[in-house]
Amino acid sequence: MNAPRMESMGRSPVFGWDVGGAHVKVSVTGAGGGVLDVAQWACPLWQGLEHLERTIDLVFERWPVAKTYAARHAVTMTGEMVDLFEDRAQGVRAIAAALAQRLGPRVAFYAGDAGWLTPETCTAGWRSVASANWLATACWVATRVPNALLIDIGSTTTDIIPIADGRVVARASTDAGRLATGELVYQGVVRTPLCGIARRVEFGGAAVNVMNEWFATTADIYRLTGELVPQYDLYPSADNGPKTELASRRRVARMIGRDAHETSPAEWRAFALRWRELQLREIGANLMRVTAAHPDLAAAPLVGAGCGRFLVAALAREEARGYIDFGALAAGCSEGPGAAAGARGADCDDWAATCAPSVAVALLAATRHVEAGEGAHHADAAFRAA
Repeated sequence: MNAPRMESMGRSPVFGWDVGGAHVKVSVTGAGGGVLDVAQWACPLWQGLEHLERTIDLVFERWPVAKTYAARHAVTMTGEMVDLFEDRAQGVRAIAAALAQRLGPRVAFYAGDAGWLTPETCTAGWRSVASANWLATACWVATRVPNALLIDIGSTTTDIIPIADGRVVARASTDAGRLATGELVYQGVVRTPLCGIARRVEFGGAAVNVMNEWFATTADIYRLTGELVPQYDLYPSADNGPKTELASRRRVARMIGRDAHETSPAEWRAFALRWRELQLREIGANLMRVTAAHPDLAAAPLVGAGCGRFLVAALAREEARGYIDFGALAAGCSEGPGAAAGARGADCDDWAATCAPSVAVALLAATRHVEAGEGAHHADAAFRAA
């Protein structure tokens, strides 16, 4: 998206940051709490904090007001999980410190029921900050859709979050707990190696074993099905080769010990669709686990977020459920005629849905700021007016 004009942001824009291990997503809301702009950058945090530093520079380049005292910053994260850090506590502290040093005093970290924390209070409250981005998204969705199952399918992971009577009713809050309940599935539509999807797959009328090698990823599958939008396909391919359909066919063929020229492009697309079905089946099985714990949500609509939300729409069709796109919900918070031209319409809705946690954390912070007033002590002074 084209960056909005600075004057359209008003006096006190809120920047919502979702700092992941592979991407940083940032959204901007205006003084009235409406979405102005959304963007994301590849940020391989496991390779070093300098990648986060470079991404902050890119944010400042896109939105110069972000480095001024006029800006407020609301942060959520999952990047503390990367193996750069000894443990998650160290990860939260390191990310919080890096952001605080560059963003200034008006930065607050989303901590769920614990509220908003400063960089200093993140040290003791790191458990509430760690990997809470799904909760930020769900809490905001709950203000718009009282009964739903939010499914956020990103490049790497899938969140399945139950919402009932306007409350988030997830059974677990940590990644470890959510993996046990089915509320977290470590599969996405870009970075997941195909050998992590299935051990056997049908090809040529027979089931064959899959090679346990990082020859291809889900990005190859969804390039061949035409469902992966190039602007969300930010990471190198498994072999660092081109991201063309031909190169994707070659990589996918290697997963079963074959070469792309052995059959037609149409057959390889059909093979990709079989992989798609296997991934959809795995996500669907976890959706059933979550729904079984909340039978009142058996007919509730699915709210789709993330760059892989086309799979959420497919699940909704299969289960005869309603489907609501997160982008459509966020569109109701647009700034209207005063918003920047590059931040309106279908493009903004698509970016907002893809970067849902960054949008949600910004909207939660902006709304609380508006309700509490400029001088309120609702975020340990992080959001106080100048």
